[in-house]
Amino acid sequence: MIGMPEAVPLWAAIPVSLLLLLAGFLGLVGTFGLVRLSNFYQRLHGPALLNTLGAGSVLIASMLYFSVLQTRPVVHELLITIFVLLTAPVTAMLVIKAALFRDRRTFRNDVPEDPSLAGGRVTGRRKE
Repeated sequence: MIGMPEAVPLWAAIPVSLLLLLAGFLGLVGTFGLVRLSNFYQRLHGPALLNTLGAGSVLIASMLYFSVLQTRPVVHELLITIFVLLTAPVTAMLVIKAALFRDRRTFRNDVPEDPSLAGGRVTGRRKE
């Protein structure tokens, strides 16, 4: 059985605590954005950014905590952080592109016009 961890020094406990509080705050703000914003594209944007940063904060806090306890650098959390920070925005972009494709095929009016069909002009609404 694993025993209780050793006492964490104050110089390490404060940044770990602050990073965990920051992650919780970012997750909470991302959740409010998901609930309060009006359409799919806005709802996906806030949580994708904030929850990615929150997950990064948790992983960096974990890396610091376990590096201090084991008296050696723990880098596998760094690899996970890099993976999450690279893949979450790409996944959000692909989901948004799929939704744009679906909404343009159903001729919804609240979807931006395809830039390749705009003829060089910038428009905010689809022509009817």
